[in-house]
Amino acid sequence: MKRKVAVIHTFLYSVEDLKKQFAEKLPEVEMINIIDDSLLQEALANKGITPGITKRISQYAVLAESMGAEAILNQCSSVGEAADVAQQQVSIPYVKIDQPMAEEAVKLGQKIAVIATAVSTIEPSSRLVENMAKKAGKEVTVNRCFCEGAYEALLIDGDRDKHNRIVIETIEKAAKENDVIVLAQGSMYHLMPLLKHIDKPVLTSLETGIQQFREVLKLS
Repeated sequence: MKRKVAVIHTFLYSVEDLKKQFAEKLPEVEMINIIDDSLLQEALANKGITPGITKRISQYAVLAESMGAEAILNQCSSVGEAADVAQQQVSIPYVKIDQPMAEEAVKLGQKIAVIATAVSTIEPSSRLVENMAKKAGKEVTVNRCFCEGAYEALLIDGDRDKHNRIVIETIEKAAKENDVIVLAQGSMYHLMPLLKHIDKPVLTSLETGIQQFREVLKLS
């Protein structure tokens, strides 16, 4: 029987990418998806998490545990700080998809660019990197790089090419001034094949975020 992991999504685009990663890297794990895209909309409208977001994230965590999940993955960087509160409501691990990426960024450089397309993500993701640096006892400079107009191009206009162009241009500029590039959102994972010309490490959360479950679930 497969082990169960619940994934709490705020973004429909992330589901298929995560399914693929689980199938490739953790075929022995069953992925349970809990999707509420109103969470991200509320975070965007308020430029951060609200008490309502924290309450719903906690309720979904309790639901996931009742469904037999042995661990929970928080897919969305925008609500990562709500996951810290939700962890107190359940007895199973509630892990953040972007924490391993943040830890790796701190190891790789002193100047770290955090690339985000959602206004609700830029600060939580940057604080996560800063917290990982503090935990590691290392001084870093985190440069917040917001991709103006990219989110609207993808989600409102359905123009993926425009979204990609804005993000890639932001990354190219950031690479000139930083040691490592952090893609704060899983929705940028599909850009990796288009970033081979970037001469600095470019980190994405999907692969390392999934891989951490080998340790969490004590898989061989």
